[in-house]
Amino acid sequence: MNHATRVGFLKGAAAAGAGAVRLGAPAPCAAPGANARRASAGLTTSDLAILDAAEIAEALAVTTYTNIINRAPFFRGLPSEDQGYLKAAREEEMSHYLLEQRLTGKPSAYTTFYYPAGMFADAQTTLNTLVTLENAVIAAYLIRVRDFSIAGLRVTAARIMGIESGHRTLASVLGPDVAATYGGPINTITGIQKTAEPAAPPNNNGYERTLLTNISQVVAALLPFVDVTAAGKADFDTTKGYKFVPFSPKLASERARSTR
Repeated sequence: MNHATRVGFLKGAAAAGAGAVRLGAPAPCAAPGANARRASAGLTTSDLAILDAAEIAEALAVTTYTNIINRAPFFRGLPSEDQGYLKAAREEEMSHYLLEQRLTGKPSAYTTFYYPAGMFADAQTTLNTLVTLENAVIAAYLIRVRDFSIAGLRVTAARIMGIESGHRTLASVLGPDVAATYGGPINTITGIQKTAEPAAPPNNNGYERTLLTNISQVVAALLPFVDVTAAGKADFDTTKGYKFVPFSPKLASERARSTR
């Protein structure tokens, strides 16, 4: 898929998702995989458009966590439990991606991502960007809870949103644990609201913010990360694109079950 086609695809997904309709029979609450299988036969065009955007966002999340773990100098100085959080978040995001890929029947339209200058070299930039992305993903899943046409998908979207909320909280609490060698401690983090907020306490929201209210806004938030032209306009570093590399995730809950 060429550059113009990919951008058109993403904007088309936004247009379709913005007009999401509420059709389809309710499905009982079950494991995400079961919900997905029951829902797949009755997906509307709008459902698929929403899932396409979600799949791109999860591929971006996997790429972000992978490169924090593999490239960010400050990662090596974090306490072991913080390193474990980032590694677990990577596994969870990959699990979300694979679920959405199963529903759409195709891989992400975007597999190369761009970031602000200093993304993996400067801890403040890394955490600001990570919290911004989690803010956007939380708001996007809240839209999906509202706009998916099938009850099983709405429940699954809510379950994923709960995990993303944990990611946002834990990304914030990393700040004070950044070693002085790497520019820490980081006591304020600037997320999608573009206002510096205290890194601790990280659970500073009584309710998750609805900063984005439709899929078009989600696309606008994603575009600089996925499109080199939009990245340049946002003053991102366009000299380096980071590839999405899928893998088979191993969730902690699955490992725990396997040992029983």
